[in-house]
Amino acid sequence: MTRLGRGRELSLTKTIRRLPRPLAALLVLATLAAAAAPRAAAAGDSAVVRRKRVVIERTGRLARQFPERKRAVVNLPVVSGLSDLKVLRKVRAALDLKNVFQTSLAEYRQDAWLEELDFKVNYNKRHLLDISFWQTGTGAYPDTHHAHFVISLRTGDVLKAQDVFEGGALYALAGMAHEKLRAEVAVQVKVVEQDKELSADRDGLDGIKGDLSRLSFGVEHLDNFMVGDAGVTFLYDAGFPHAIQAIQPAGRYFFTYAQLAPYVRRDGPLGVFVK
Repeated sequence: MTRLGRGRELSLTKTIRRLPRPLAALLVLATLAAAAAPRAAAAGDSAVVRRKRVVIERTGRLARQFPERKRAVVNLPVVSGLSDLKVLRKVRAALDLKNVFQTSLAEYRQDAWLEELDFKVNYNKRHLLDISFWQTGTGAYPDTHHAHFVISLRTGDVLKAQDVFEGGALYALAGMAHEKLRAEVAVQVKVVEQDKELSADRDGLDGIKGDLSRLSFGVEHLDNFMVGDAGVTFLYDAGFPHAIQAIQPAGRYFFTYAQLAPYVRRDGPLGVFVK
């Protein structure tokens, strides 16, 4: 329970007695919340992530060629709240825009492709920051790109599969995810077979089914994963061209920590979930 200093407690009691009951109740709740805040912050197992909005204004030749794309909105994460400044610098560097999509704000201004760029914090507890980015734009056709990071707030490092899972378990984990991918592919094959327009074009249908049948989840795909309190989701991008992106697998394969317990490094960042 949160405790106040003796002097503050007596002063607060006198103040509360003078107030109407509803206001007194609100004051008590506000005071307790304020007193508890430093303790929560002192836990130090999360970062503070605020949103910085940048509007790109295109002028000159680009504005004349693409009048509908004079502006682009970019939302960037600004990270703070970590006591170790070296770790904080590493986290900020990992989430620098140039590192996320290999393009700087200046470069975006010199090109008309980008329309919007944004991010979402998926998890920010237990010394883990899980964050996703996406950008949408139009070239020959509309397109969306994704990027995802899980960062250790103890070290500032972007985590890979070998950092959180036992080295000898990676092939087994990839096999588990591959089974889920193949199950999803089987469903997608049935969907395209039932599409009247696709089924009328036998060569096109066979080509799409061939693209789906060749998909495979390997060890190299394990590095792209999301963390949560319930388990880990491995992310898989089939990389289909725009024309057939609608039928590519969703590529999100979730496993509970109970399922992953034999493979998780007990001394790693996910060890806290399986102890």
